[in-house]
Amino acid sequence: MYQKIFGGRLLAAALILVANGVAAETAPAAKPEHGEYRDWRLLGVSLRHEKNSMRAIVGNDVAINAARAGKTKPWPDGSIIAKIKWAERKHPNWEQASVPGEFTAAEAMVKDSKKYAETGGWGFGIWEGKTLKMYDKEQSAPCFACHSPMKHADYVYTLPNLQ
Repeated sequence: MYQKIFGGRLLAAALILVANGVAAETAPAAKPEHGEYRDWRLLGVSLRHEKNSMRAIVGNDVAINAARAGKTKPWPDGSIIAKIKWAERKHPNWEQASVPGEFTAAEAMVKDSKKYAETGGWGFGIWEGKTLKMYDKEQSAPCFACHSPMKHADYVYTLPNLQ
């Protein structure tokens, strides 16, 4: 009903504002060689109802510039897309609203078409403290399998919305 009334735009804007504020407060400090994902800019937001989770999808400068230029098919090498995830919870003072709860993970897709040729040019990883730990071939297999239906969009589900 909320989306019928507001077209989903207000919800998306509120989620973006809340997610950016919560990211700074709850995400672990991360300063990997790939950069500080908490300082990256927003590419999109998603709700995973079946997983009861909210995600802010952010990108490094290479990814942001590619998205702004509409050059994401394929994304250029050097693009890094991070998914900052929280458990979904009801707002304590506004029952109709869902807000980020407990921080659960910060995951990454790193574009390097030569190094990760077997997985569509993308490497997959997760931040552990200050380090981006890239998955090996076996650990990346489930990630790549999940992203395979999006081959037509260079394996990326995120729909950049940078207006």
